[in-house]
Amino acid sequence: MYRKPLIIFEGIDGSGKTTQINNVTNYLKKKNKKFIKLREPGGSKNSEIIRNLILNKRNKFDKFTDLLLYLAARNENINQVIAKNFNKKIILIDRYIYSTIAYQCYGMGVNKNLVTTINNFIVKRFKPTHSFLLIVNKKNLKFRLKNRLNKNRYDNFKLKFYNKVQKGYLKLFNNKKNVTIIDSNKSIKENKNDILDQVRRLI
Repeated sequence: MYRKPLIIFEGIDGSGKTTQINNVTNYLKKKNKKFIKLREPGGSKNSEIIRNLILNKRNKFDKFTDLLLYLAARNENINQVIAKNFNKKIILIDRYIYSTIAYQCYGMGVNKNLVTTINNFIVKRFKPTHSFLLIVNKKNLKFRLKNRLNKNRYDNFKLKFYNKVQKGYLKLFNNKKNVTIIDSNKSIKENKNDILDQVRRLI
């Protein structure tokens, strides 16, 4: 009987998370494994409504409003989807608890203790089994963001902001267990193979 881990993919915009999580979902489908895939913000019906608010380019929220909207979307996902499937299906999440700290704390200057406290209250026991952190250099980041067809509000920050967020991610994952750091400057195929090797060990 295979295991049902909760696997998350973290990284800044343009780091290749969505591509790689889609590779994993295709692999799990071929192997007939039961799984669910979520994204943050978004996922459940209510969370998708909140996502549209957060990422709409016409909206300009205060950083604390942004934070609370992200956490509200996460709370909906946990109550409506994750709690019901935890240890029953493999759960894949495109961004989770660390993204809020990286973006809102390291990127926007929100108090880290505040975010951690609310995160812990919401997440409870539904913590990641394994985390993939995808990193990207400045050159490739600039190229990927420039060539995105559908841009949202979080695709239009200055490169300095993304650099702060990525450094925040690396601090968060420093010496942390159950983490794989993926250099997305390498080929998509190479990263796919490395990630699937780890996924096979997890399940």
